Amino acid sequence: MSQLWRMILQRLGLGAVTLFIVSVIIFTSIEMLPGDIAQEILGQSATPESVAALRNELGLDRPAPVRFAEWIGGVAAGDFGNSLSSGRPISELIDTRIWNTLFLALYAAAISIPLALTLGILAALYRNSIFDRLANIFALSSVSFPEFFLGYILIFLLSQSGLFPSVADVSSGMPLIEKLYVAFLPALTLTLVVTAHMMRMTRAAIINLLAAPYIEMARLKGVPPWRVIIRHALPNALAPIINVIALNLAYLITGVVVVEVVFFYPGLGQLLVDSVSKRDVLVVQAASLIFAGAYVLLNLAADVLSTLSNPRLIHAR
Repeated sequence: MSQLWRMILQRLGLGAVTLFIVSVIIFTSIEMLPGDIAQEILGQSATPESVAALRNELGLDRPAPVRFAEWIGGVAAGDFGNSLSSGRPISELIDTRIWNTLFLALYAAAISIPLALTLGILAALYRNSIFDRLANIFALSSVSFPEFFLGYILIFLLSQSGLFPSVADVSSGMPLIEKLYVAFLPALTLTLVVTAHMMRMTRAAIINLLAAPYIEMARLKGVPPWRVIIRHALPNALAPIINVIALNLAYLITGVVVVEVVFFYPGLGQLLVDSVSKRDVLVVQAASLIFAGAYVLLNLAADVLSTLSNPRLIHAR
């Protein structure tokens, strides 16, 4: 167990370094963008004197390293600062948005994980059958298309007919059933993207174990094929399956940006895109850091859960 805690501490330290590097890259990239947020706020008719005064008021006339150091210090103290475009505290801006993004990610996960495990187990159980081939065609087709393309296809097929709304305008006071209905298309888009990867990993992990001696012994004893997979193969295949599920959960949280833009979903990804267009540096940095932090933590969870399911992974040999 001490080796497990040592691994967790090492991953956390590496994650902190990764987040710092990500914040530097994001800040530098935004600094290189053309345009000026002061000019965006005041409009094209603003005089150079008024633009310079607003830049001084917002602190944009100070050197970039100084502004970055102040922002990092504020984040370490739990303060993301205020939005440069609206003046509102960034914590207020991301409060509702982040819960909407988590809701969408969990909604898609609740559909995709059971679906992927079921399809993967059935594809392994009926290997090289018509069902297996159809499942693999579905998986490869889903992976081949980008999220925005799948989103527009679903809008064309399911929204044009009036079955589901094309704009996922959810709100905090909306009943759960209505929220599930409104957010179904973006959740289905994410489901189609991540299900294929998890299904193929589940299928491959189980098929690799079907040639093991204890699986052959169970078959010779007359154990039904479904019980061989569920009772004997699946528990020993949990490490790679858990790993790929955790990585796809990380993708669900960080990969919602495109889907939120397509369906005008009021989540953190939509806020990130809007803030980039407004050159609101602090909001962009805060949203990007939250996405990066979620990805790092879920990767850590994948390592820990994989190790707990297969303790041999903790040893270098």
